[in-house]
Amino acid sequence: MIKRRVPTCAIIGIGELAPVRYTDGATTLGMIAESVRLAVQDAGIDKDAIDGLLVGPQVGETPQHVPATVAEYLGLQPKMSNVVDLGGASGAGMLWRAAAAIEAGMCETVVCVLANTNERSGNPRSPNRNPIREFDVPFGASGANTSYALLKQRHMAEYGSTQEQFALIAHWARKNAQLNPNAIFYGKPLSVEEVLDSPFIIDPMHLYEIVMPVAGGAAFIVTSKDNLPSGGHPPVYLLGAGEKITHRAVSHSPALASAPLEYAISAAFAQANVSVQDMDLLSLYDCYTSVVGITLENTGICAPGQFGAWMKDHSFGHDGDWPLNTHGGQLGCGQADLAGGMSHIIEAVRQLRHEAQSRQISNARLSLVTGNGATLSEAAALVLGVES
Repeated sequence: MIKRRVPTCAIIGIGELAPVRYTDGATTLGMIAESVRLAVQDAGIDKDAIDGLLVGPQVGETPQHVPATVAEYLGLQPKMSNVVDLGGASGAGMLWRAAAAIEAGMCETVVCVLANTNERSGNPRSPNRNPIREFDVPFGASGANTSYALLKQRHMAEYGSTQEQFALIAHWARKNAQLNPNAIFYGKPLSVEEVLDSPFIIDPMHLYEIVMPVAGGAAFIVTSKDNLPSGGHPPVYLLGAGEKITHRAVSHSPALASAPLEYAISAAFAQANVSVQDMDLLSLYDCYTSVVGITLENTGICAPGQFGAWMKDHSFGHDGDWPLNTHGGQLGCGQADLAGGMSHIIEAVRQLRHEAQSRQISNARLSLVTGNGATLSEAAALVLGVES
């Protein structure tokens, strides 16, 4: 007799729009919003109770950052979000993923939504009903460089941080890259002065504070503790995780001290029952120097606005008191698109397996890994560790 699994999750609300032949003038985001409104009403809950979001890939108003765009439009700040792209199986696939996320402790209440328009004219779905295109792009805030420069400018204006303090981040990335033969900038160290002498791409962001796109790839395999292969490498365990989306457009971003990484990191530490002081490696997403400065503050390692003064008193190499991106990070090793962010996981695994060779951290046991999407909008944090 097969033992039935004890149910832990249930559907509590539904919403459905009546099918129509054409949706002239309608938008995918609008139809998503109405579907969610009906489901929330049916469930008898407050919209703010929703802390998880699963959505399909075909949202006509945005070609990327789909969960962030939908969350921003709905006024949600989910702790777990994802695109489920399984064609006709997407709805069914969403249900078990929502339950898995709830059981994993990532969130409590997930909305799963799919919608599409059908224009009589056959024209592509309009991209104009999208906050980033309405409030940012018309005023010149188009592209990552502009948006991350605005975040740096905001930090400098609010806290008095300096160009030299941000340049120090780029200097350390290149310095650590000199011990990584695979780094794109191996053999090319960089001084603070050279960062400051590099041209402005957009004020106040210098050329060497920005990742150089490269090609590359990365992968990792996960299995259960009961399914570990015998022999081979020591397993690196996921001890804690956190995730949060707060916005898509930089014009909608919260205070720097409340960036989504602040929640994600805190949640990962709480799940793992550790603190930043326990970390042997900080493997922090570093597409721009502004991201690293803000992330350091979000870890609680220093007060908001104080990353620059804090960095002056510490060392960030593999043999320093706070090893940071020992492979060089994206600024020193290179950003191979999305695989560039995965490099932070790969480096953490190498360090925890004690396979980092000349850049090996002594007795490394715990690492914080962060990921950042859109414009400091989509945040993920992990605590990885090995058995002592």
